[in-house]
Amino acid sequence: MMMMSGGGGRGGNSGGGGGRSWPSTTSVSSSGKRIQKEMSELGMYPPPDCSAGPKGDNLYHWVATLFGPPGTPYEGGIFFLDITFPSDYPFKPPKAVFKTRIYHCNVDSFGNVGLDILKDGWSPALTISKVLLALRSIFTSPEISACSLSNFE
Repeated sequence: MMMMSGGGGRGGNSGGGGGRSWPSTTSVSSSGKRIQKEMSELGMYPPPDCSAGPKGDNLYHWVATLFGPPGTPYEGGIFFLDITFPSDYPFKPPKAVFKTRIYHCNVDSFGNVGLDILKDGWSPALTISKVLLALRSIFTSPEISACSLSNFE
């Protein structure tokens, strides 16, 4: 018995301490901290005509909303996207997928976005706010270099 309780010490004898150490290993990951920081900044300084936040309790899966800018074919439109963060964020870019059907050269028929900053142009210095601004900017200035089907892979 002693061996078992000693081996299970993380969650066994030290109830409060053990309970704290298990969840904290996932919640204090560097990517999780970074996403929480960006979520806080997004709440304080939201980009114009954009919103985003976690879907339910999953910090790595967000829902974003973009409003079509005036003077464009997308004016008056409300566009929903799923944004998923990889476990090694910010060293790898998030993935954005339009859930609202949209006809645009930077978006394939499945909603996948072909945008340089979400591929080879990604830098860990970029944030989700910058991603939202880049996504919204394709409504007024399509990224022609990313309009090839190979950019959606």
